[in-house]
Amino acid sequence: MSSAPASVEALAAGLRQVGYLPGSRTALVSHLAVQLGKPVLVEGPAGVGKTELAKALATLLDRELVRLQCYEGLDEAKALYEWNYRKQLLRIQAQSAGEGTAGWDAVQDDVFGEEFLLERPLLRAIASEKPVVLLIDEIDKTDQEFEAMLLELLSDFQITIPELGRVEATTQPVVLLTSNNARELTEALKRRCLYLWLDYPELDRELEIVRERVPGLSATIARRLVEVVAEIRALDLKKPPSIAESIDWARALLLLGADDLDQEVFRDTLSVLVKHRTDLDLVAERVGLRLPARAGSGD
Repeated sequence: MSSAPASVEALAAGLRQVGYLPGSRTALVSHLAVQLGKPVLVEGPAGVGKTELAKALATLLDRELVRLQCYEGLDEAKALYEWNYRKQLLRIQAQSAGEGTAGWDAVQDDVFGEEFLLERPLLRAIASEKPVVLLIDEIDKTDQEFEAMLLELLSDFQITIPELGRVEATTQPVVLLTSNNARELTEALKRRCLYLWLDYPELDRELEIVRERVPGLSATIARRLVEVVAEIRALDLKKPPSIAESIDWARALLLLGADDLDQEVFRDTLSVLVKHRTDLDLVAERVGLRLPARAGSGD
């Protein structure tokens, strides 16, 4: 298992080596999280690299990534643990058949042992013999009751199972919570975390990301691509394009052999970047028509 980088600079260099290009604040907060053992709340628009940061840290630290994908209605049984009722029932039936009432007396404590426990992501991260990176993704999709359930884990790296007692982490996970800022999270949760805001990158940094991920795309088209993406994000859209969509667009242009970013190429590939009908019309009108027409197209 890799040891944690000893400095901010070493961690930033390590993240770059595994394909994630961090800003200075991202590297600093990640370093503090690893060294201090504090969870990190990463907020920002969708598609700016929040989840990728957790993946990159797991790769850099050579740890398993345990991911809890949050959604509306997520409850303790899906996030933490649940009892294997079918196995418990079979155990009870087998014991009772042979020993009657005395059998039930003997088995009633036994069926609430670890053998009958189904680990979900949070318990798996706590109980793991090797340290892991725990990603609690899109925490803003859950409710405040779920946040309250997380507080014990985030502050003490432990959980309490009524039938078994307290389960403490044997190794301390690196914990990242991500939020698209769809709702305000509770102060109790924020107090337990370091905070990192990730926004859409500056033009030069996004250019660096695109060229890192799609090295075959020409420098000229790559620069024009990120300039156009920046223009699109400045519009009032239902969903601005993410970094991942910029990379997808770059890959599409490379695959299609585009040697220029003109109106025709833009029109043909716009759906890689923009995913709502009203946004397509707005972007085509405000950005597409300002691109150069293809020579000889008659447009």
